[in-house]
Amino acid sequence: MKTVPFGEASAPAVIAGMMRIPDKTDAEVRELYETARGAGIDFFDHADIYGGAMHVCEDRFASALQLSPSERAEITIQTKCGIVPSEQMFDFSYEHIVTQVEGSLKALRTDYIDTLLLHRPDALVEPEEVARAFDELSAAGKVRSFGVSNHTPRQIDLLRTAVVQPLIANQLQLSITHSPIIAQGIAANMSGEDQSIVRDGGGVVEYCRINGITIQAWSPFQAGFFDGVFLGSDRYAELNAVIDRLAALYAVEPIAIATAWITRHPARMQVVLGTTTPHRIADAAAGADVELTRAEWYELFRAAGHIVP
Repeated sequence: MKTVPFGEASAPAVIAGMMRIPDKTDAEVRELYETARGAGIDFFDHADIYGGAMHVCEDRFASALQLSPSERAEITIQTKCGIVPSEQMFDFSYEHIVTQVEGSLKALRTDYIDTLLLHRPDALVEPEEVARAFDELSAAGKVRSFGVSNHTPRQIDLLRTAVVQPLIANQLQLSITHSPIIAQGIAANMSGEDQSIVRDGGGVVEYCRINGITIQAWSPFQAGFFDGVFLGSDRYAELNAVIDRLAALYAVEPIAIATAWITRHPARMQVVLGTTTPHRIADAAAGADVELTRAEWYELFRAAGHIVP
């Protein structure tokens, strides 16, 4: 498994998302974990809201694995906070951040969180509140690094007016077919084309590259915004024909080519897997070591329906 920069360290190019494990047995969670580790994935992504109620998936993960202190030290645990589903709102207040981190620490049976991300942006954010929470959590050793999720460049800049810790990650939706953060720049200034519309606050990929922020691509196999996967879909017959041909060429499964399209980007992104099927984790992870050519990358991009002027 190749690695990518992650703050002052490095991390695997593919990470395992734990959003869909609430109904898994202990044995199933352990199999998922062991398969990920065997594929070179030692980075596990959580959020306080995963599982339908607060901290459900975090608790399921820790309860099933019962990690020893030495094994806990071998892995990276990332979690997120800021969404309040019961109130249909976001909350980046000092009180909410600190309370949610304490809940995550308890659920995960750990003394520290490796990386904490602020989930979707809070329109009412006060950067000084976030900074106070981050300072306290960092000083206490409860959170070792910080980042954001679904944030635009200007939203990150606003946080940085008060937050002194580096923001080392930004988790953004990205797949071959759902790639406005890349496609818009290619079609910039093309009047009348939907692809040319700026939806990310302006150059979020370039902003993250300039500022040393690792992009984490979530829903890497989703066709659009939660409307099904593109792999094997008749809606994307041309794309799947190209994927299948490249999969045969590189002797990997099609899901690996979908992974490779993201990891080929020079921004050196991470792919966040959401599957709970062990063999699909292994198959997808293999894509991180497939180095698509420039021509192959653009062929996949065009086959997905994007404009290359």
